[in-house]
Amino acid sequence: MASEEPENDTTAAEPDTGGGSLGPVRVVVADDHAIWRSGLKSDLGTNFQVIGEADDAPSAIEVIRTQKPDLVVCDLNMPNGGGLAVVKECGEDFPIVMLTVSEAERDLLDAVSAGAIGYLVKSSSPEDLRNELWKAAQGEPVFAPSLAALVLGEFRRMSKSSGSVQALSDREREVLQHVARGHTYAEIGETLFISAKTVENHVRNILKKLHLNRKQELIRYALEHGIE
Repeated sequence: MASEEPENDTTAAEPDTGGGSLGPVRVVVADDHAIWRSGLKSDLGTNFQVIGEADDAPSAIEVIRTQKPDLVVCDLNMPNGGGLAVVKECGEDFPIVMLTVSEAERDLLDAVSAGAIGYLVKSSSPEDLRNELWKAAQGEPVFAPSLAALVLGEFRRMSKSSGSVQALSDREREVLQHVARGHTYAEIGETLFISAKTVENHVRNILKKLHLNRKQELIRYALEHGIE
């Protein structure tokens, strides 16, 4: 079931916006647990305005299309398709961050390759969550260092199984290795003598390659096994 929300007037500490004044970020929250949605709204603070809620994939897609938010925060395991269905339907038009309890490798890779701009766990502190979601709303990919290591491993696996994989460039591999160590984009930029924005662009290109490679892999599997 989808619903629209009044402006969130909580007094929680605001994220580090880097001096920006773009807020509040208009957010749609999709999770099948009403108590969790309520808690998240209170944690987000005044730089975020929850404009809609949903408790399953179809209603999430509906409210996203209707409200056109700046950011979607979506649970992975919801009824009727889950977060992956939402990302596949809306991920090209709206930034979607998966917020879930799962730290399973397959869930991480499936979400990112489907088009999610980020993958965060529900055990994150409210302050970390606000900061990461603010970055995501500005178009910055956000995910845990552990995910970066998994993405590196996935590219190695795909390169061995297929000669047509879009491989990482030396610079992209270098950036991803630093992300996997937990370094911020600014720290990586200083180390590699490039801007933080350039680092962000590299990460975005890496995720785009992963998405295309996984899609090509599924098509190839279908053709090889006579699936139409």
